[in-house]
Amino acid sequence: MKLHKLFILFFLALGLTLNNANLLAQDDDDDDDDDDQQMEEMDEEEWQRQMDELNAEKSNLTTRLASLNGEIDNLKGTSANKDKELEKCENDLYALVGTTKSGVADFRKKFEETEKKVNGKVGTPADARKMYFDEISKDKARCLPEFQDRYASMKKKLEDWEGMKSPEACYTVVKGDCLWKISKMKYGSPYYWPAIWDANKNGVANADALKNARHKKVTNPNLIYPGQCMKIPTLTDAQKKEAENKSKKYRKTRKVKSTTTDTKKEDVKKDEKKDVKKDEKKDVKK
Repeated sequence: MKLHKLFILFFLALGLTLNNANLLAQDDDDDDDDDDQQMEEMDEEEWQRQMDELNAEKSNLTTRLASLNGEIDNLKGTSANKDKELEKCENDLYALVGTTKSGVADFRKKFEETEKKVNGKVGTPADARKMYFDEISKDKARCLPEFQDRYASMKKKLEDWEGMKSPEACYTVVKGDCLWKISKMKYGSPYYWPAIWDANKNGVANADALKNARHKKVTNPNLIYPGQCMKIPTLTDAQKKEAENKSKKYRKTRKVKSTTTDTKKEDVKKDEKKDVKKDEKKDVKK
């Protein structure tokens, strides 16, 4: 009986203990719900605060952007005005040398082409001067700041190039040759033979190898010998003209001499005939 009562008391105590535990657990859950609700309310406030800050920053940036766009527009206007002023200055400068912007563009092409010819020593200096340099020298645009120093430098290079002695060609005389024939062969014109004569008056190219003293030089343009190596100089247009004039003058001189000699011979013959007739008359009288 007593044992039965003890079991009853034990189960009652156990039931009370479990009931109290459930009540405590329920209280803890209620506290957690209150904490979560409070946290949710704090996050919304923080979010709103951050949104306000971002909106304020956006507003500031928008204002700054508008200000910068205004500055850009002002700078564009200033740049356009400066471009107009620069264009006017350029046109005034071009007018001083009697040209225009398009005229300077055309001159620039010719100038650069001439620079390539002179700096690269393309062709002959005579051709570079006649066909290119002299043409740009006539244009006052060469005085513009863009070209002034380059023109002076190119002029000096051309003069140095013209002063360089190019190696002379050599032609070995064969039987039947004459300076007239050699000139036509080498220059395409026989009238430049005086230039060959002048180049060899003081000695032919192979003078040291020739034994006969008369063959070492060309003292008479009508006397050249097989085996002589004639110097064939490179001629400018001016030198060709000079040689041609010498050739014509030489031919005229020879004609005059020939005519004078023939006249003298005829006079001598006439005198001789007169003397013969006189002698014949004397013989008849006797």
